[in-house]
Amino acid sequence: MNLPIVSANHKELNAAAMTKSDRAKAPKSKKAGASKLTRTALPSRQEILDFLKTGDGDTARREIARAFDVKGDARADLRRLLKKMEEEGHIDRKGPKHFAQAGVLPPVAPIDVMSIDEDGDLVCMPAGWLGDGEPPYIRLSARIAAKQKPPPGVGDRLLARLKPAGDSGYDADIIRAIGKGAHRFLVVYRSNKYGGVGEPVERRVRNNFIIERGDEAGAKDGDLVWIEAKPIRGNAPNKARVREIAGHIDAPNVFSLIALANRDIPVEFPAALMAEAEKAEQPNLGNRTDLRETPLITIDPEDARDHDDAVFATPDDNPDNAGGFKVIVAIADVSYFVRPDNALDREALKRGNSIYLPDRVVPMLPERLSNNLCSLREGEDRPCIAVELTLDAEGRKLGHRFVRALMRSAAKLSYTETQAIIDDAQAPSPVCDVVRHLYAAYQARLKERQKRAPLDLDLPERRIILDANGKVKRIEIRERFDAHRLVEEFMILANVAATETLEKARIPRIYRVHDTPDTEKLDTVRNYLNDLGYTLVKGGSIRPGNFNQILKLAEARDEKEMVSEVVLRAQRQAVYATENLGHFGLNLGRYAHFTSPIRRYADLTVHRALIKACNLGEGGQTEKEALSLTDTASQISDYERRAIGAERESTDRYLASYLSGRIGVEFEGRIRGVTRFGLFVSLDETGADGFIPMRTLGFEYFRFEESLHAVIGDTTGGVYRLGQAVTVRLAEATPLTGGLRFEMVSDAIPANKAGISGAKKRQPFKSTTKKRKGARKGGAGKKATRSRR
Repeated sequence: MNLPIVSANHKELNAAAMTKSDRAKAPKSKKAGASKLTRTALPSRQEILDFLKTGDGDTARREIARAFDVKGDARADLRRLLKKMEEEGHIDRKGPKHFAQAGVLPPVAPIDVMSIDEDGDLVCMPAGWLGDGEPPYIRLSARIAAKQKPPPGVGDRLLARLKPAGDSGYDADIIRAIGKGAHRFLVVYRSNKYGGVGEPVERRVRNNFIIERGDEAGAKDGDLVWIEAKPIRGNAPNKARVREIAGHIDAPNVFSLIALANRDIPVEFPAALMAEAEKAEQPNLGNRTDLRETPLITIDPEDARDHDDAVFATPDDNPDNAGGFKVIVAIADVSYFVRPDNALDREALKRGNSIYLPDRVVPMLPERLSNNLCSLREGEDRPCIAVELTLDAEGRKLGHRFVRALMRSAAKLSYTETQAIIDDAQAPSPVCDVVRHLYAAYQARLKERQKRAPLDLDLPERRIILDANGKVKRIEIRERFDAHRLVEEFMILANVAATETLEKARIPRIYRVHDTPDTEKLDTVRNYLNDLGYTLVKGGSIRPGNFNQILKLAEARDEKEMVSEVVLRAQRQAVYATENLGHFGLNLGRYAHFTSPIRRYADLTVHRALIKACNLGEGGQTEKEALSLTDTASQISDYERRAIGAERESTDRYLASYLSGRIGVEFEGRIRGVTRFGLFVSLDETGADGFIPMRTLGFEYFRFEESLHAVIGDTTGGVYRLGQAVTVRLAEATPLTGGLRFEMVSDAIPANKAGISGAKKRQPFKSTTKKRKGARKGGAGKKATRSRR
């Protein structure tokens, strides 16, 4: 299972958390008979969030208005506030007029039964799941399922009560059956004389489906097909019918094909759109600024095919800015080719972003644009929108200006080549001079960055290298050079300059929002860190620097990976929104994406806004586009999560395939998730994630302690805890689903070494039930101790 993604795709509430006395006065739902609050203003965001937590499932907007006594014209203001909270990622819309707290499943929700595990428990997922990555793990025990008449089966939809059971896990209790789920299953069709069998490719679906003759819809052996489950009675095998053929299991790069199909991501462009892209031509110089003699250079990974950005730096010759620099960041002018509401624009919005998988790129724009006309190729004239930045000797930005220009890249450098130039002070050439000036400007900029103190997690990034046959050759950890940091710093500075320009001109815009951590998550993280001997500041004034201090101390104690995992979990998801909440991770008060319009639709909207703000010619923001930016921000945030999910699914399958020949081998790893059902472990060597069922941990019962993110042995008091380094043995690898199952090799560690104070062995359970008079000696009663799972 994968953990929630944090972006930097690295989330601030209007009011601080309520005090104890405030909570006592908090409005309850009408069902609970709570009285209304008479108000002269709208409720704060925090009050709305606290109210949503008290409800059973989704809450109607009308109920929120009634609870806070919002009447008349103020209802329109409440409507706008709820819409902003939805954009910011604080709440989720559950229908036209219903809302729920974001990122948390409601106490009562519809769930779909996906499979039955080896213990007979039903593995479920939220109905209509649209989140990023793996859905929360929901378990419905066989004991509870057996009470339902008839018992539920795979494909059924149930209304259930949900109880949190650890990191991204829930226990379910059935309220009632509500029919068949709308979930379709992607399977590999295997033909036989009776019809065929569907082998699922989703990790949550463990059981095969029988596809009877007449239900195969033309599917052939080995086809990837979409199926829907058919009604069954009692414990009969799962049956299904084929609805659509998606591909073939022997197709090249099938793991990515499965990930894209599961996420319903469009791959091919319509023929008419490709024809339109082929007609596109480069612009003439016209009114553009001529930057073709300025030695701008691109710096990208070795295998990059689309080059969004180019950079240049030189010492400032202004005597009033001694020691300062002139820096130019030039970005591909996609807006020249993709005009508001033309066919290319509509298709780009449907995709939202390019998707990068181990074996392919699914581009946002046709290759004629993404890899050719828009890409800043070496030695070729290309249109761009450039920002000239003036920095002083301390790295402070003194000013900036935007121009629409024509450029010609002087060199295409990789990060490795750029770093070699930085390290070799003697290599002569105009390009080397540009790199050295960029590095000098970056070093000056570092002083300003250190004052800003953005969140410094610096987690390792791995890359899957494939051989000529599409098989995994090796897994590499990407090296981080100063060359990477140099480019990142100037891209951030260009993004800030774009945001400032649009705010000054009062042009509608989409921000990149990364809000401050949720107060409840912070409390959990604070308690966890306290047990480890770290102190996180209390109150609403948390800043990235507070986390950085802890990370620095953890590095000195050789605990950085464990603590980084916890800090990561405290962060919100970064999203796109039209209301500015700042960027917590970067510690910036305003931020928008400007530097990657070939691969991100958000950047394209910012380019159009800049064209309008700076009077840069054709292709600027239209009134229609400005009015739709709120919906656009929500849509591309959803598509970003979709892309992240597909990237993770594809990577998981490639890793499972790579490890499938190493069953029985032991690996070093870390615990990345703790639930009532077991532990999730990430391997150090490959970053692959796998699961250890609770029942396999040892010969004692391990109880789950949610507040400690740990399980503790009843007999020995030994602990397995989030972030703990462990040795595991690979027991099973399933490339088709990307699933890995491990066995624990490491012994549980003593509570004091795990940083848990006061953890005790549980005393044997003794029954207090009095024996009935005349009862037979040795008759049945409660067991003296709890059995091992």
